[in-house]
Amino acid sequence: MPLSLQTDYALRILIYLAGRPERTQIGQVAGFYRISTHHVAKVANRLARWGYIRCVRGIGGGIELARRAEDIRVGDVVRASEGKMHLLDCVGTENICVIQRACKLRGVLARAEQIQMDYLNSVRLSDVVRPAGQLVDLLPRAARRRQPQPAG
Repeated sequence: MPLSLQTDYALRILIYLAGRPERTQIGQVAGFYRISTHHVAKVANRLARWGYIRCVRGIGGGIELARRAEDIRVGDVVRASEGKMHLLDCVGTENICVIQRACKLRGVLARAEQIQMDYLNSVRLSDVVRPAGQLVDLLPRAARRRQPQPAG
């Protein structure tokens, strides 16, 4: 199951925030991942609506996790971002195929989807985060020097 770019960005934003103890700017996240600030802001707004992050305006503002990383399940984020994720339309829709009532493939695919989501829901954000901002350690030295530093 391929995930959308929005889901990719949502997970990356959460990983970045979970690996840093302080509030951060959208521009810092965008700069780190080398993606558009506009796209990061758009996904951050969605994450805030879903209750995963908090957006703070004004001096000292920025974005931060609204929940502990231990309380965020990867599967929940994927489901919020992707919506229904069926391998074939027949898995989630009745009477879409002439053989649907007798088809055993539908049940196989539904079970595969359930196994996948069960696994993703067993993984917490804290399970996939490098602690204390160590993501920066992954960058070459020159790129680390270009990283925007938090104000203050």
